[in-house]
Amino acid sequence: MAIPQRDYDPRRLFVFSCPSLPFSKYKRSFGIYAAGALFALGHWLFWDAAILSAHAKPPIDAPYDTIPVHVTFLDWITGICSTLGLLVVNLINKEQLMAQGGFSHDDPTVWRARLFLFLGFALMAGGLAGSVVILVLKYILQNYEDRFLYYGYANVAQNVALMLSAIVLWLAQHAPNEYEYNLTL
Repeated sequence: MAIPQRDYDPRRLFVFSCPSLPFSKYKRSFGIYAAGALFALGHWLFWDAAILSAHAKPPIDAPYDTIPVHVTFLDWITGICSTLGLLVVNLINKEQLMAQGGFSHDDPTVWRARLFLFLGFALMAGGLAGSVVILVLKYILQNYEDRFLYYGYANVAQNVALMLSAIVLWLAQHAPNEYEYNLTL
């Protein structure tokens, strides 16, 4: 099966192209705003859980009981890792990744860009995996009430939102800008 010449582009990865959406003129701006909204939503969820944890009070019928669990620095580490991973991934120059040369020793700039991209995604994946581990070990296995389980769920939601934010921002940065012109001879 041959692809018609007008649809052929050697830089394309897939045979079928994505359909154009009605807001295609503004998809770059929309993607950047969506990534920012996901970033803000993720941090807001976790900060909400941390504030609830700091101001948690024992039930009225047992005023001398202690609160069984709080959000500690251990819960914050996963969000810090995901945020650092998001920064590393989105600070990489995309042109360096698209350069030819692979992982050969001829061009160390391409190799370093791909290494830092891997480290950024590894930080985000480690943050997400760590938040799931904290949710299971600290909150679910201890059989706490549902109001305390929210702390763990908010931690996982924060890391998922940060990871989605990084992906949406990455895709938005590759979208063509309305003021960008490609001249080829």
